Amino acid sequence: MKKLIVNEKYNGKKLNTFLLDNIPNISQNLLYKTLRKKDIKINGKRVNDNVTIFFNDEILVYISDELLTSSFNLDIIYEDDNILIINKPKNIETTGENSLTSIIHKKYAQNNLQPMPCHRLDRNTTGLIIFAKSEEVLNIMLTKFRNHEIEKHYLALVYGIPKKQHRRIESYLFKDSKKSKVYISDEFKKGYQKIVTSYTIIEPKKDNTCLLDVEIETGKTHQIRAHLAHIGYPIIGDRKIRKK
Repeated sequence: MKKLIVNEKYNGKKLNTFLLDNIPNISQNLLYKTLRKKDIKINGKRVNDNVTIFFNDEILVYISDELLTSSFNLDIIYEDDNILIINKPKNIETTGENSLTSIIHKKYAQNNLQPMPCHRLDRNTTGLIIFAKSEEVLNIMLTKFRNHEIEKHYLALVYGIPKKQHRRIESYLFKDSKKSKVYISDEFKKGYQKIVTSYTIIEPKKDNTCLLDVEIETGKTHQIRAHLAHIGYPIIGDRKIRKK
């Protein structure tokens, strides 16, 4: 994330001009994509247009530092002839333009089949992602994930300390793409999809926070943060969830 304060030189100028001049290595393509996703805030308000800015405006730009460097240093945890395991940093998507996958494809451009992700993590989530180096391996890994033969564990630091050491919860999730919000309901509603999440307490802390080991049986967007917030234990720093 980049925090910038508009100086007098750019008073009354356009946002894009200011950002292209003041963020090293940012491309117009990356800037436009960041705007479309509303990943820029001006004085605390998200914007998705090339608006006019003024002296002393505070601008927050949510772009991974890795995307602004000329060479991306992949954190390779394990690699053999079949799979590649990468430790994904925060503020970068798993797939899409300017994503972890696109960076890996550039690194492995000479391969007959470029490594493909077997699963995903949210942009702001760090953790291990498995990439398959062949179509055969990809199909095998996807089957194993689908059959829950591979366990995915997430660490989440939340507000509050759950009363139960372990709990499995079922609810329904709705993603409002237009508002970039996620909603949870305990009852089925039109457009909602079932989600199943389990947690186990790892370490309750004295400041009324708690470290949880979380597993998901379904893999919906923002499922973990949404489900934990819904039962009263929001992830520290999360501002996206709304109940409905």
